[in-house]
Amino acid sequence: MHKLPPYNDAAQKSCMSSLIVTLPSTLPTAAALCSAVWTEDGSTAQRHLDTPLNLLPHTPDAEVVVVVPATQLSWHRVEFPKGTLERGFFQEGNAPRLRAVIDGLLEDRLLDEPAQLHFAIQPQARADAPNWVAACDRAWLRSWLAALEQTGRPVARIVPELAPPSDGAPDTNTVTLTAMGTAEQPQLVCASPQGMVVLPLAHGGMALLPPGAEAAAVLAEPVVAALAEQFFSGRVSLQTAAQRAMAAAQSGWDLAQFDLLRTRSTRRRKQMAEIANDLLQSPRWKPARWAVVALLLANLVGLQVWAWKEEAALAAKRTALREILTMTFPDVRVVVDAPLQMARAVADLQRQSGNAASGDLETMLGQFQALAPDIATSNAIEFVAGELRLKLADPSDPTLTTAITRLQAQGYNVTLDADQLVLKQPQERRP
Repeated sequence: MHKLPPYNDAAQKSCMSSLIVTLPSTLPTAAALCSAVWTEDGSTAQRHLDTPLNLLPHTPDAEVVVVVPATQLSWHRVEFPKGTLERGFFQEGNAPRLRAVIDGLLEDRLLDEPAQLHFAIQPQARADAPNWVAACDRAWLRSWLAALEQTGRPVARIVPELAPPSDGAPDTNTVTLTAMGTAEQPQLVCASPQGMVVLPLAHGGMALLPPGAEAAAVLAEPVVAALAEQFFSGRVSLQTAAQRAMAAAQSGWDLAQFDLLRTRSTRRRKQMAEIANDLLQSPRWKPARWAVVALLLANLVGLQVWAWKEEAALAAKRTALREILTMTFPDVRVVVDAPLQMARAVADLQRQSGNAASGDLETMLGQFQALAPDIATSNAIEFVAGELRLKLADPSDPTLTTAITRLQAQGYNVTLDADQLVLKQPQERRP
């Protein structure tokens, strides 16, 4: 008999602690025993116990994973109509339509009414190939989920104990045999591409195995390992119930679909709220909270220092402008707006020396002639207080737009009023 290697491969470890609960086949009662596994890393079982629901381990930040026994599930190969499994088929409004499609496809294959069953589609379902659909008693599953919720253990995921191989899996064409149960009622679960079947671990059950099972590896619980060795000599490896539950929790399945999808989203939001509350109030996060506060204060102080520095630099520039103005134009006694006063003083000097300023008629006409040489001569010219109006011979001249752009680049305010081009002297810029 071969022993299964310890289930503690470092590559499979995760950081989240989990409570993995395998549900009994009966409805929840105060005396019903649940098989539970407590793991800190997802790969090593710290505790394995069979206990009533109220006595299960309880840690608020642990993920609760429910395992549905293989005896509670039936499996059906379904080929969905084209366009059914489109992207986002579980979004609001699409899930009820998909559920109705499944009800119609499986109605003739089920012993119970479809309304009494809960369905779940395999992960990464394909639109171009048949997919596995798992079915279980809806009232039984919802009763256990409600019971766990009432005891403060909201379920994060629901997974099957065993599942048939899906298309695209490396072992799609293989058969897996799992011996489980008790010494009084030993069972053999066969997972193959044809589906899942639960058989008695006896000579009668061996005759019902599908082709390929004669060479399949067998995983067996210790209590039925000796019996399994009688039928599968040399092919039996030990696997405890705790190891099987952790392997199920690591699968890609999540049976919380359709009417349970909203419940799962609500639970996740509740978990996020609990995590946020833990970060804000838990003593173990106190150093982190102080670190965040210190970081915010450091940033605020840094921003304030940077603002003071920029304000000082701006004040220094203003002082320099005032000094340049008073040194260049000693007649200026009071400085109110240094750039504006300097521009006016320069214009006064130009007029006193006989030089044309930027707002004089000669300068504006010269600029227009230099930047718009291809425009026909104006029919009339009007100049009043720094505003030049030129009556154009051809206002639709295509070169006029280019001329206006050039004049605006020189700082002139240029507009076209009917057949007149209006130029205003450059605005005196302020800092």
